[in-house]
Amino acid sequence: MLVLAIDTALDACSAAVLDADAEALLAAQTLDIDRGHAEALIPLVERVMKVAGVGFEAIDRIVTTVGPGSFTGLRVGISAARGFALVTGKPAVGVTTLAALAAPHLSESDAVPVVAAIDARHGNLYLQMFGSGGRSLVAARACGLREAVRAVALGPVRIVGSAAEMLAAHWPANATPPLAVEPRGAPEIIWVARLGAAADPRQAMPRPLYLRPAEARPQETQHLPRR
Repeated sequence: MLVLAIDTALDACSAAVLDADAEALLAAQTLDIDRGHAEALIPLVERVMKVAGVGFEAIDRIVTTVGPGSFTGLRVGISAARGFALVTGKPAVGVTTLAALAAPHLSESDAVPVVAAIDARHGNLYLQMFGSGGRSLVAARACGLREAVRAVALGPVRIVGSAAEMLAAHWPANATPPLAVEPRGAPEIIWVARLGAAADPRQAMPRPLYLRPAEARPQETQHLPRR
């Protein structure tokens, strides 16, 4: 199965083509950007497909990250994945950024829980803790720093994500300190592809996982005058 994976949810714009049956990454590229995903994504996909030597007719599945992350970035990736799926007639699936961040660490060893923590700004985090077999020990949530620490400082853990250092810096003195802390602004695109290849398309629809309302809202009390 050939998988086209894209990620525009956080501080990167990434694309990859994975041969899931052979476990071979045919092509991948990541741009470290915090904005401009809409302009960067399609040319990036074109370059990756060219390097992989495949056309859309050969792709069996499209995978995209669905959040949590940037509201604008999520819409870019999900819209693109749905568009590719519509044109090709192939299924599109969604993978959460939290699961993709945790995946390489769980693959290495799931004996110690992994906390995926993303900086949601203003002292807030997107957070989820995973255990053996990728089981969710603390459900995905948006929360403040204190609540995050209380939720996951229950024993030895590994922390990954853009809020990893912030979370570790506020770890309780009487708790077992994190065994590993890996700051990472976005998941590795190969793991987005691998998780997407393993997902059930009926269960992993490409729908946005926001976890909190958007900060930018229309001004309901003010209206433009009509002509």
